Amino acid sequence: MTLASRFSFLLLLLILVSCHSPVVGKAGSTPPSHQLWNELLKAHVKPTGQVDYKGFIREKPKLESYLKLLSENAPDRSKWSKNEQLAYWINVYNAYTVKLIVDFYPTKSIRDLGPRIKIPLIKDVWHYKFFKIAGVDMSLDEVEHSILRKEFEEPRIHFAINCASVSCPPLLNEAFVAANLENQLMRVTTTFINDPSRNKISSQSAQLSSIFSWFKGDFTKKGTLIEFLNRYSKVKISPNARISFLDYNWNLNE
Repeated sequence: MTLASRFSFLLLLLILVSCHSPVVGKAGSTPPSHQLWNELLKAHVKPTGQVDYKGFIREKPKLESYLKLLSENAPDRSKWSKNEQLAYWINVYNAYTVKLIVDFYPTKSIRDLGPRIKIPLIKDVWHYKFFKIAGVDMSLDEVEHSILRKEFEEPRIHFAINCASVSCPPLLNEAFVAANLENQLMRVTTTFINDPSRNKISSQSAQLSSIFSWFKGDFTKKGTLIEFLNRYSKVKISPNARISFLDYNWNLNE
């Protein structure tokens, strides 16, 4: 093997290792209480989804206590129910997103944090490994794409997780919990799809959130995109309707 080919092989190996997300779990763990997170959300998130980040900053010790619970109690995949695991990971994504904003507040947009963090070799803020779950360094990107999207195949998670931006689905002002998860997923999905500030739907045309473009494959595994939308849309969309996608507003959701 030449020096050049050896270098190419090592580079490929490095890329594969860096892209691999470890299996995260903890044997013998029990689902943590999400009560602290629920209290914080009730206090600092409006029913419409606007977030009072200054309020979260004032209660940062309480937020940190909840994050510690999450960090130390990763799912035991052999014992936790699917809903217990799914609620856990949705709350992980949302709570650590809030922490990210709290740590770097004020900011106009979550996307502005990438240059401010100044960590080499990260593409954007979502690839920033700033927390640990069961001792494993994690990023928001890994939670969303390697765990939530890959392991659960539940398209409605896109309306449950919040990216701290105006065009994101509103942050629900209550914690996701296993016992009420189906109701909560139905609620956030129905609310988002029928929100005229995020989707402009008529029978013959639909101007949709870019989420439906970016993750179209997640919504079309069991039918067309229009069929998915019609399960939740109050206005039923014709199969031949014109579909387009709206610009995304990345300004902070406060």
